Order: sequence, then structure tokens, then C-alpha cells
Amino acid sequence: MSENKNLLEVKDLKQHFSIPSGFMKNLTLKAVDGVTFNIKEGETLGLVGESGCGKTTVGRSILQLYKPTSGEVWFDGEKIQYGKNLSEFRKNAQMVFQDPYSSLDPRMTVSDIIGEPLDVHKLYGSRKEREEKIQHLMDLVGLSSEHASRYAHEFSGGQRQRIGIARSLAVEPKFIVCDEPVSALDVSIQAQVVNMFEDLQQKLGLTYLFIAHDLLVVKHISTRIAVMYLGKLIEIGPSDELYHHPLHPYTISLLSAVPVPDPKVARANERIHLEGDVPSPLNMPSGCPFRTRCPRATEKCAESMPELKEISAGHSVACHNL
Repeated sequence: MSENKNLLEVKDLKQHFSIPSGFMKNLTLKAVDGVTFNIKEGETLGLVGESGCGKTTVGRSILQLYKPTSGEVWFDGEKIQYGKNLSEFRKNAQMVFQDPYSSLDPRMTVSDIIGEPLDVHKLYGSRKEREEKIQHLMDLVGLSSEHASRYAHEFSGGQRQRIGIARSLAVEPKFIVCDEPVSALDVSIQAQVVNMFEDLQQKLGLTYLFIAHDLLVVKHISTRIAVMYLGKLIEIGPSDELYHHPLHPYTISLLSAVPVPDPKVARANERIHLEGDVPSPLNMPSGCPFRTRCPRATEKCAESMPELKEISAGHSVACHNL
């Protein structure tokens, strides 16, 4: 894996939104604030953090669904520029959305939903070829041909997510942003869908940014894991390394909350409860955004945001007290 080249490089990505706050006044919401990482060809980077930390905004900004406030996104050695090479980039980079209920058009049949990207990018020469491609995509995700003429509301959540995945694969992308693709599904279905993502990665050589808040799912599917807190990337490292040797106090507290199936181990593990509430992203503390809840916080933490620095091979942390 290490000799693979970087497929995606994100450099100092910022996504700020202007929020009206009374008469003629606006506040700036820093949803993503200076995030930098890369993803190698064929690997899965898991992106975790609690709700509202900016995970989904990172994914959408990379795909230019939101025009980034600043920063650079490089894909396959080429800088992605809004309005210039976006059409080609969108063929190579797709998204699987969180909610399989609202991301599918209720007025379209399954065949038309999966075939829409083929129509947009003109990826077939005849009606017969279009139907063959749609059938191939349905086979890939475990849907049968009789499903083609049905509508999305006739399917379960897991089957709807399969339809969404087939649609994202229609343009033969290299890279897929998976935005919490299993969080809206029953637990019994989650494993099937995660295993399908892994099978598709093996068959098609896909690269994933896998966004989730369930650390067990992320550990299972990811090569590396990145942890976000209030728009900042605070730790990134190989999946097993980060899971067994977390360094940032926020990552340590997140992992302490992961349920363990062995009762004896679960009793021995000490759950770390963080003090205080998550600060409002409209009124961020100075310096490190985690310092108001951090047991290790010092005066230095209030003065400046620590840089993400490498502690061991491929394992980087943003903390003044390491």
C-alpha cells in the first residue's frame, strides 16, 4: 500500500459560512478550518468525529458541492478548479449519501435512477447498451433484474442504499465519498453494506473517504483514520495504531465510549466523561478548540492552535502536551 501514489490531496481546506444574526449583521461559521490530508490509491481513509464537527462538509467541499472558501484539492496530480475541470472530476469522484430515503427521486424507477449518470455523461451508444450497463450495476450491488421497474419507496433501507451505491458506480469512478452510508440502516443490514463496500473496492480498485461516527465500523473498513473536532483535524494515523494507541485526549475519550462485547473487558475499561459542552462553532474558543473540555489544557492551549505533527510513522497529532 505504501508505494501507491496519492490519489487525493487536500491542502488547508476551509469552508466558512456566513450566518445572519440580527439586523445587517452576519457571523462566520467555520465548518471546516484548515484541514490537510491525503488518500492513496486503493485505500480507505475513515473520517470520524461527533455530529456537527464538519465531517460531511469536508466530503462535500472536496467534491465541490460547496465551493471551498479557500484551500486546494488535488486529484490524480491535477488541481481541481471550480468551473474548469469539474465535469471530468465528477466522473472520477462520486458520493454515496447518508439517507437512502431522501437521496433517491421517488418519481423515478430504479432503472432510471441508476441510468441517470449514464445519460448525463453520455456513456452508452444504444438503448441496449444502456440496459446492459444498468443490469451489470444492479448485479454488482446484489439487486435482481426484476427490481429495475420498481420505485424507490417499494424497497427497504438497505436495498435503497444499494440503489444509491449502484448509481454512484455508473460513471466508473476511482474515488467515492461515503457520507455515513450505514448510519440510517438497521444494525443487521449495516454489516452487509460495509462488506459490500469492501468487495467493490477489491473488484473495482476503488478509493474511499468513509465518513462515520461509529468507530467500530470505521476500524473495520479503514486503512487509516482521521479524527475531527469543531472543523479541525486533530489526529490521523493507521487504523490499528490509532485504535490501540490513541494520543489526543479527544480520541482517547471517543474510543473509551466504544462498546466492547466482552463483559469482563467492558467492566475493566474506564469510560472517560468529558467535562462541559461542545462550544458553539459561531463562538469558538481561542487556540485549540478542544481546550475547554480537555483535562490536559494549559495556558499555551489558549494562545495557539497546535500544528498536526508526526509522532510516529504515519501517526500525527495536534496537541501541545505531547
